Amino acid sequence: MPELRGIVEDFTSQLSTFIEARVLERARAAVTAALGNGTTVSNGRRGRPPKTLALGPAAGIRIRRKAPKQLCPVPGCKNPAAPVFGMVCAKHKDIPKAKIKQYREARRAKKLKSKRAA
Repeated sequence: MPELRGIVEDFTSQLSTFIEARVLERARAAVTAALGNGTTVSNGRRGRPPKTLALGPAAGIRIRRKAPKQLCPVPGCKNPAAPVFGMVCAKHKDIPKAKIKQYREARRAKKLKSKRAA
C-alpha cells in the first residue's frame, strides 16, 4: 500500500503543476489580449483594441442610454412624435402650434396632478 500512496501523491503533484501552468498561461494570454501591446489579439486584429473592449463600466465610463420615445401630444394619439413635424406625428402635423401648446400644457398639468396624488 505505501507504494500506491507514493504513486498517487506523485501523480497529484504532477497534475496540480500542469494545471497551474495552464492557468497561468491562459491568464497571461487574456491580459495580453486585453491590453493590446501591439501584438495580434485573440480576434486576429493588430494594434489598438476596439472601443467596446477598451472602454465600459470597468473603465469608469458611462454608456449613454437612448432617450424614451416621445409620443404625439394630441390627446388619444399613440404615434411617435417626429422633429421634422415640430414634435408631433405625421397625422397631426397640420394642427396649429397654439393648439399643440395647449395639449402639452394639459398633459403636463395632468402629470403634475398625478404626481401630487401619489
